[in-house]
Amino acid sequence: MKKVSTKVIILVALALLVYEGTKVLLWLIDNKIPNFEGTAELFVYPEMSVDEVLVQIDTQLVIKHQASLERTFKKKQVAEYMQPGHYVIEDGATSVYVARMLNNCWQTPVNLVLSGTLRKKNEIARKIAGQMMVDSASVIAAMRDQKFLSKYGFDTVNVFSLLMPDTYQMYWTATVEEIFDRQKEAYDAFWTEDRLKKAKAQGLTQKEVSILASIVKGETNYEPEMPKIAGVYLNRLRKGMKLQADPTIAFCYDYNVNRIYRRNLSYDSPYNTYKYAGLPPGPIYVPTKACLDAVLNPEGGKNLYFCADPSFNGSHRFAATYSEHLKNARAFQRALDQRKRAK
Repeated sequence: MKKVSTKVIILVALALLVYEGTKVLLWLIDNKIPNFEGTAELFVYPEMSVDEVLVQIDTQLVIKHQASLERTFKKKQVAEYMQPGHYVIEDGATSVYVARMLNNCWQTPVNLVLSGTLRKKNEIARKIAGQMMVDSASVIAAMRDQKFLSKYGFDTVNVFSLLMPDTYQMYWTATVEEIFDRQKEAYDAFWTEDRLKKAKAQGLTQKEVSILASIVKGETNYEPEMPKIAGVYLNRLRKGMKLQADPTIAFCYDYNVNRIYRRNLSYDSPYNTYKYAGLPPGPIYVPTKACLDAVLNPEGGKNLYFCADPSFNGSHRFAATYSEHLKNARAFQRALDQRKRAK
């Protein structure tokens, strides 16, 4: 057998060195070297393909080494193990980190914002579904499910009391139950010992506070006046007067009326506070914390009436007597007539 020449040995050694060196270099590129410039926000739905995720990544940031990303995804079997979720790829991330993030469900929380006008179950369901992975049908089904709500101490009539408008950080993939669990946590956190004492001092239960607060919410979004409006309704309750709250009439018509007329006041419903005395059976809006605190800390002395201010600035004029109230109402009507004529 001929001896292998020194030259061949050197060539083989060099080839092995290049091969091993290439492996090390590729490992470094995949595992240690930043592969992205910019930030990408990914929403991975169930049954979404790896190619669809790669498109999301490619359209949002600069990929320095496309081959590295594809190679790592294949090696880590992302197509098989990828989990649904909301993910954020930050500037400087490596290919292997992104692959592991998707496989291990290293999610970044999203903000679930409950705010604005919350007065219909279907609208609330759409608002939640628009921010989370859950669909609106499952949310509204939960709001109509007596058994589901009973474990939180609520039912389909007073479910609005359970909801607490705020901003919540949650995983995008949270279930309907997890979303309602978070609402119950917020509800319990709101009802401190001090607030419970204040409710008792007003002669109201927690749920009655929510009902009255929902009427306050229906009357105004101007927080400085909320305690005075709450004071008016509390004064009426104590005197045995009907609340005569226009927002409850709007609720009877599922908020499909733009203005309340005298003919609307005869609508037969326990929510019609012109027809029936006391509080309606449940809240007509989802009350905000400001509305709840307004009921717990009312102002207004002996006021029994209020009407819109003729300046149309969103505030109200308050009165302790009906004659005074009529003067305020006439002033507003004159201003309204003048505005109509000006048009």
